[in-house]
Amino acid sequence: MSKPDIRAVVLAGGSGTRFWPLGREGRPKQFLPITGREPMLVQTVRRVRPLVPEKKFVVVADAARARAARRLLPRLPKSAFLIEPQARNTGPALMLATARVWLEDPEAVVAVLPADHLVRDEARFRRVLAAGAEAAAREPVLVTFGIPPTHPATGFGYIRHDRTRGKRIAGTSFYPVLAFKEKPGPALAEKYLAAGDHAWNSGMFLWRAGVFAAKLEAFAPELVPAWNGLLKALRSGSAARLAAAFARVPALSIDYALMEKAGGVIVADGDFGWSDVGAWSTLLEVWPRDRAGNAARGETLALDAGGCLVWNPGRLTVLVGVRDLVVVEAGDALLVCPVPLDQRVREVVEVLKRKKGGRKFV
Repeated sequence: MSKPDIRAVVLAGGSGTRFWPLGREGRPKQFLPITGREPMLVQTVRRVRPLVPEKKFVVVADAARARAARRLLPRLPKSAFLIEPQARNTGPALMLATARVWLEDPEAVVAVLPADHLVRDEARFRRVLAAGAEAAAREPVLVTFGIPPTHPATGFGYIRHDRTRGKRIAGTSFYPVLAFKEKPGPALAEKYLAAGDHAWNSGMFLWRAGVFAAKLEAFAPELVPAWNGLLKALRSGSAARLAAAFARVPALSIDYALMEKAGGVIVADGDFGWSDVGAWSTLLEVWPRDRAGNAARGETLALDAGGCLVWNPGRLTVLVGVRDLVVVEAGDALLVCPVPLDQRVREVVEVLKRKKGGRKFV
């Protein structure tokens, strides 16, 4: 059997407010070099380039972020950038991207990759991704990766699967998905961890474009008119018609729109060092740390200080007698907060949007 024709669909339209003040509306997380020397979007594309030629990428984003992405990815052709007429969640974005691939080749395999995730073991990731593409090419299935949980996380959705019915494809085991679960509370998360058959939902998927269309018809028929409308608008080449068709797609995540309803969904272990890099504190597990557990970008002097994360390139930061702080200096704004409260950065952004004169900081 010939190798699958893989089309890498990179979702690059997120707002990334949890990395304020470095991240702004015009420069969200996927455009920041917070997990390496390159912005996360560039890392995502480079990670899969050994499997996918440049002409077979589809970078999905709104117009402003698409322009920013083109500047970061000059080797990708202009046709690789698919502009969302408006932000309407992952369901509409992936219906649009898959419809474009379907018009080119219904048998092509769509590999959905968020632009703002970290993968530490890239070689392992490519092997699992290639196996997932093989599974999607061979069978009428929707493929996803479940991250083996390391603790009872409450910030992720979970995938329950049957580990007694694994099937080997291209050297990787795939398991039937039994259910997608919402983000749990602490007690339920403990139960999921102990059960051994629940994985974190990675948000990465693979499917043949034609299989995706068939799954919509079988399990989400209410979306079929919107799908057909996108196909018709794409064929027309009219931006106005595409905007109108896109606005008629329900603004749902792909999980709600299709994955939770569909039969024939399989999952492989995403054992490749994954992180969604969901907040500043997650970088404590990514950046090198000193003996006291401090991680820093920029020269830092820590005296009796530990567990702190500092972003202040080009300047000296001095920490004295403090613990577990996030300190981020972004030129026109400074963030200082306890590590356990860094998720509240989103609240800061919302307050600034309402505050007179605050919009210039977001």
